[in-house]
Formats: sequence, C-alpha cells, structure tokens
Amino acid sequence: MRARQHPRRWTACLVTLLLVGTGTACGTGPEPPGPVTAEHEPVAPENRKAEEAAAGKAALAAYAGYLTASRAASARSDPHHPDLAKYLADPLLTRVRLVIREAKEHGAMRTGKLVSDPTVTVVSLDTVPATVEIQDCLDATDYKLVYAKTRKVVPGTGAGRHLATATATRYSDGRWLISAGVAHEDQPC
Repeated sequence: MRARQHPRRWTACLVTLLLVGTGTACGTGPEPPGPVTAEHEPVAPENRKAEEAAAGKAALAAYAGYLTASRAASARSDPHHPDLAKYLADPLLTRVRLVIREAKEHGAMRTGKLVSDPTVTVVSLDTVPATVEIQDCLDATDYKLVYAKTRKVVPGTGAGRHLATATATRYSDGRWLISAGVAHEDQPC
C-alpha cells in the first residue's frame, strides 16, 4: 500500500498544473506528429506580417483550447481527457497528465474559474520548427484545488494573479500545439 504524502509536498506541483514543462510520453490516444523539420523558402516581406498575425492567432487559439481542456480534465480528475491531446504536445502534455493523475490519487480536483489574458510576445516563423511565445496574466484566485469528497480547499494551494509563459509549436500537419509552459508564481501581474 502506498503511503500518503503530506499535502504540501504534492500540492506544490498541483498549483502549477496549468503551465509546467518536461517529461516523456506516457499517454494513450493519438499523439501529434513531430515538429516541422524541413526548410521553407523565405517569405516575401509584404506577406510576413500577415503570416505572423495568422501564426499568433492560431497559437492563441491553441492556448485557449489548452486552458479549457486542462480545466475540464482537472475538474474530472481525468488525465486522459481527449481534449488534452488536441491542444498540447510533449513535453507539456505528459506533465499535465502526471499532475492531474497525482491529484486524483490524492483525492483532489480543481474547481472554480481561471481568468486568462494572454498576448503574443514573439513569433518565430524562420525557426525549425516555427514557434510562438505567449505571455499571460493568470488569475487563479477563484481556481481552487479541493478534496473531491469534501470540497474543502487543499491546504497550501492558494494562488492569486501571476505571470505565465507558454510556447506554441507548429507541427508538420499544420497544427499549433502548446508544447511548453511555466507558471511564474513569484511574479505577480
């Protein structure tokens, strides 16, 4: 039988559920194809701004989908929620799944509302693969980690407004997926 860990030890990871970053694949279901690795012809300057705007819009849509899927998976304590793989890629996909599974093993789940206000900070279409950097001010004041049976807040898991960053990567099938992210809880916004 597995010994129960003190809530503070495992909740440190759970607080940063939304934006964490490394691991190896362990999930089920379809995984995204690999990042684009082929070289592309240079884009004419007149088309560059339009392509960057389109990439930023697609990356923000993937980020919004990621937050929605992560909230749904966390509320159901379902690390294999099908929407996670629609918006996330490894290594972030695996980390999010592991944190949700760990919360489930400890009888915890997420409830409430998470408020997001993301902006695109860097569009790198000339890199292989193409990436878009996103910065967000997440307000997790009303987004609580609670014990599933009692709905009481898990001690030591309160969060407020903090900076978060994420990387969207364009894959060979044209999809933009969120592949990395970090919650900067020590940086209020």
